[in-house]
Amino acid sequence: MIENTLIDWSRMQFALTACYHWIFVPLTLGLSVIMATMETLYVVKGDEFWKNTAKFWMKLFAINFAVGIATGIILEFQFGTNWSNYSWFVGDIFGAPLAIEGILAFFMEATFFAVMFFGWQKVSKRTHLLATWMTGIGASLSAVWILIANAWMQHPVGMEFNPDTVRHEMVDFWALVLNPVAVSKFFHSVFSGWMTGAVFVVGISSWYLLKKRDVKFALSSIRVAAVIGIIGTLVVMFTGDMSGIHAAKYQPMKLAAAEGLMDGGTKAPFSIVPGVEVPGMLSILATHDIDGYVPGINNLLDGYTTPDGTTHPSAEEKMKRGKLAINAFKEYRTTADSCKEEKAAALSVLKDNIEYFGYGYIESREQLIPPVQLVYWAFRVMVGVGCFFMLLFVVVLWAEWKKKLEGMKWLQYTALLSIPLVYLGGQAGWIVAEVGRQPWTIEGLLPVNAAVSSVSAASVQTTFWLFVAIFTLFFIIGLRIMVRAIKLKN
Repeated sequence: MIENTLIDWSRMQFALTACYHWIFVPLTLGLSVIMATMETLYVVKGDEFWKNTAKFWMKLFAINFAVGIATGIILEFQFGTNWSNYSWFVGDIFGAPLAIEGILAFFMEATFFAVMFFGWQKVSKRTHLLATWMTGIGASLSAVWILIANAWMQHPVGMEFNPDTVRHEMVDFWALVLNPVAVSKFFHSVFSGWMTGAVFVVGISSWYLLKKRDVKFALSSIRVAAVIGIIGTLVVMFTGDMSGIHAAKYQPMKLAAAEGLMDGGTKAPFSIVPGVEVPGMLSILATHDIDGYVPGINNLLDGYTTPDGTTHPSAEEKMKRGKLAINAFKEYRTTADSCKEEKAAALSVLKDNIEYFGYGYIESREQLIPPVQLVYWAFRVMVGVGCFFMLLFVVVLWAEWKKKLEGMKWLQYTALLSIPLVYLGGQAGWIVAEVGRQPWTIEGLLPVNAAVSSVSAASVQTTFWLFVAIFTLFFIIGLRIMVRAIKLKN
């Protein structure tokens, strides 16, 4: 078995690059909608004020977009460098949406970005508006294919294991695309970007109010951003409910960890914080039925039977069947083609146990438990931040409508200081999604210890600290350019 040091460093490196990349992605998604809405107002009303307002936010969008591209390219390379076994095992499936993202969505986004940013004096107003909206649509399409790939790791569908090539191969492309986890994950992630962009615009605009600069610009930007923020937050809340149902159905261990639920059952309580529970609420959230059965961590490890009589095997039974599948696979591969009966028998055992193939690489039941405390508190940060921003958008919009916002410095400071908070909430959401499914790279199919590359831990450590330096430099440079653009606004 591969040493834990290599696995830990490979995971940390991927987490580092993913977290840095996600600093830039949601702002790209959110600002694209906000600046396109402002430019639409310019085209409809013919007011140069909205053109200048859109151009300002477009400048910040471009800075963020450029740095985001650099971090995203490095992120994808790691599938080949640090997770080559993963790439070999499921590359036929996982690579398809990433290839479509690169060939279709990214090039579409980049092409229209060039027209949007450099074409103000070169194309008509309506053509430029189309380019602006298409840049945003391209960003969302890019997110679609990446999130389809990620959702497949959470709930693998549309594939079949080929023992001759030792690969999982796609058999149903549309099952991959229409994966229910992918649908909810797309809307949840993209509209969280709307929320991020709205918080950013409201916060920066509040800084102008505090400085008593560009007041009309600031109030108008806040009005547009707050409306988009409310829409985005409502969709995030609705799709969060969908994600809870999907986690209960496809990733019950993640849900149990997010709730710190050791022993489940019907009328399962929802934990607000340790010691404060709402009876029956988790069953309602997970199954939309107060009598719905929600297994806890101990139930999932020991095995359980639901009220409808469905039996779920214990961790030990899954590990046993996983080892049967691995041994049958080895026997199939080593048996001569001329020994048709022996080969067919091995294949039959493999097919009967293929569902538990990944469990054959698990050494103890404790490995199946994700870091409960981290997932538990990350979930509460995510939900708490989302509720706070819904309240903030409503209060800010009300204050602006009542023409009281200019005099409410406490609200302006709150909005400005909330910018880092929205990033904290976004990172917490990904911690729940990714750490919550450990030890799996692909849920129930391939654990991290079987997916990692056969490289030295020292080489991964070296590149980890190299990426820390590079990404931190990118972040500082991008932030300084953005701050300078904000301060020097005409």
